[in-house]
Amino acid sequence: MTYIILAHFPPFCNTFFSIFIGRGKSRHKMLWELHMTKDEIKAIIDRSLFAVIGYSDEDGKQNVRRVFCVWHKGIGGHLISTNTGSQHTQSLIKNGNSCLYFFDDKTFEGVCLYGNSTVRTDRRYKELLWNDGDEKYYPKGIDDEDYCVIEFTADSGRYYRYDGKGDLSGDELRAFDAGKEYVNGYAGQAQQ
Repeated sequence: MTYIILAHFPPFCNTFFSIFIGRGKSRHKMLWELHMTKDEIKAIIDRSLFAVIGYSDEDGKQNVRRVFCVWHKGIGGHLISTNTGSQHTQSLIKNGNSCLYFFDDKTFEGVCLYGNSTVRTDRRYKELLWNDGDEKYYPKGIDDEDYCVIEFTADSGRYYRYDGKGDLSGDELRAFDAGKEYVNGYAGQAQQ
């Protein structure tokens, strides 16, 4: 006979184990039956103020940077304001292959998107992300040559949480994102 003491597990595990016990299925089988909806994945992204961008530098070394990322187009499109002269921007100009990771460490949920980053210096991108007070970082204002926007476009992804994990195909991302415009996802969360 096996006993499980739930009191020693984090709160989310209580739900996790009760699902398995309640349905009488094995843990392995159950993990693959539960999937996050696209709306749940989008909610993780919108709750995040920051993301982690992964890229390769000129020497082929893998690098990550934590970036402020609140402008989203569905699940697969993201805008990041940053410095044109920074190492990650210069590396992404030469090789746009990158990934973007959003997570919520309170709920143990995350989504990693794989795709391409394009460095934008067009005024329309810069205006969209410009905020009062940004002069602190870019003294010449919105037209500062050291101010740019990274546009990340996902072509696939992977998500996880305590009850399962799964893949996101390019077709799924394009279908979910169809007809959407860039919006400040965090601002929408703050108003709720």
